[in-house]
Amino acid sequence: MLKDADCIVFKVGTSTLIHDAGRINIKALEEISLILSDLANSGRRIVLVSSGAIGAGVGKLGLKCRPTDTADKQAVSTIGQCELMFMYDKMFGQYGRNVGQLLITKADFDHPERKENLLRAIGKLFEYGAVPIVNENDAVAVDEIVYGDNDSLSAAVAKLISADALVMLTETDGLYDKDPKTDPTAKRIPVVSEITDELRVTADATISGFGTGGMATKLPAAETATRAGIDVYIISGKNPRNIYTLMEGADIGTHFLRR
Repeated sequence: MLKDADCIVFKVGTSTLIHDAGRINIKALEEISLILSDLANSGRRIVLVSSGAIGAGVGKLGLKCRPTDTADKQAVSTIGQCELMFMYDKMFGQYGRNVGQLLITKADFDHPERKENLLRAIGKLFEYGAVPIVNENDAVAVDEIVYGDNDSLSAAVAKLISADALVMLTETDGLYDKDPKTDPTAKRIPVVSEITDELRVTADATISGFGTGGMATKLPAAETATRAGIDVYIISGKNPRNIYTLMEGADIGTHFLRR
């Protein structure tokens, strides 16, 4: 199904882009840039929803941990966002692909005119052959106007542009029936046709040192997207080339069937 998708939103989490030591994972960033450029070259419309601004800022400033104060997070995110986009622009550029930055808040979707402007901007980026790179606008983050996690944002973007699929790269290789970090008997769930209360209970809510969210934020995002007729895939981001493996139809990760 994914092999035939024309428009795909990819969401990459902080755990994929930032090393545990707090610096950018250059190899992962370069492979993601190469693979998505290649997919764009095949004629597909590609959007990248990228976390990692605060994590990149933490590394660039040499901080020992992620800040908790709102003002600190906002300031660190602005530094990290510059670093991320510099790297993305350089790496996509070496494969002949332009990128365009979009910093979005929930208010941009709630306001009809701003929502329409956002949709037009993404459409124009596609016309120019560019890859839109989306992140939440952490610098103005207050609870009333932000999603709070890029999983929900990626689902909103996928719904906005009527994408065929949403692919989320994360720490684990899909959804499990138990927490694989603590239970060796945990089994991967290859296909989900309906997100039940039981699945929500078993979802892994672990938060990484530099990121936010976890599997618990991916389930609501998957539910939003599948209800909009969009197939959702959760795969491991430890090896970005899993994207190719998934595109070829291999049984990896978890596929949430569109409704």
